[in-house]
Amino acid sequence: MTGVLGALVPVFLIIALGQILKRSLLPEDSHWVALERLTYFILFPALLIVSISRAELGNVKVFQVSVSLLGAIALFSALLVVMREPICRGLRLMGPGYTSVVQGSLRWNSYIALAVSGSLTGTAGLAVAAVGLAVMIPTLNTISVAVLARHGEGAAGGNRAMLIQIVRNPFIWSCALGGLINLLHIHVPAVIFDFGDILGRASLALGLLVVGAGLRLADLRRPRGATWLTSAVKLIGVPLVAILIGWTLGLTDVDLLIVAVASSVPSAPNGYVLARQMGGDAPLLAQMLTVQTVLAAVTMPAIIAAVSHLGG
Repeated sequence: MTGVLGALVPVFLIIALGQILKRSLLPEDSHWVALERLTYFILFPALLIVSISRAELGNVKVFQVSVSLLGAIALFSALLVVMREPICRGLRLMGPGYTSVVQGSLRWNSYIALAVSGSLTGTAGLAVAAVGLAVMIPTLNTISVAVLARHGEGAAGGNRAMLIQIVRNPFIWSCALGGLINLLHIHVPAVIFDFGDILGRASLALGLLVVGAGLRLADLRRPRGATWLTSAVKLIGVPLVAILIGWTLGLTDVDLLIVAVASSVPSAPNGYVLARQMGGDAPLLAQMLTVQTVLAAVTMPAIIAAVSHLGG
């Protein structure tokens, strides 16, 4: 448990620093919008390309890790589709609110996942996390775009709008490019990798600061029912299912531990950007992100500590 907390505490301290900076040194929203765009379009895509293309996958159970993570997402995606009308009726949500439930329940905060994976298990954990990046980011971004195109405000754009958003999503093409470089063993000059590596390392700290700055602590006073639902699904339901699938498939040690890390992180702040762009309920999603990030400081250590014993 001490090792788990040692890996998690610095991550949440950087998030807390982002909130402090928002209230003191950098109070203007324009500052954080600029950092958000820089991270979203340049820094984090660089991290994805370098991490995935350089990942040493020889010792990683790629199939089992992928099935564990995607299996949990597939199960809860199906449940959210089947239960859409009861959820909207019971929680008094319109289409845009439903899109926030989907994003809040399924997306994962890659910044926190990578930071914790590296702190816990070093390069071995980062290799497993790279598999998670490669399979989860395209899948979750595609699901999010599809749901917003169908249920977001002014969703008349249909399939064309959905395809445009998927093609334009920097995370999807970054994962695809990194995967091609890795699988096809494409030679990339060292200076290009070093350039991307420097950019990528900057993305983790800046990304976590942006997460902290985006927290709306006033939302902690009276979270809506939809927020509690997504928090339960994202922080408890998804990781439990992913861990169970992984354990059933024979994952142990680092592989199972990183599955636990990747599935137990709160939802992604990038979903808020997407919600604003495509007519989702961005304020509701912002509340979900705030509550989940605070709760994850408790749920993540418990889940990771339990899996450390199970996987060992």
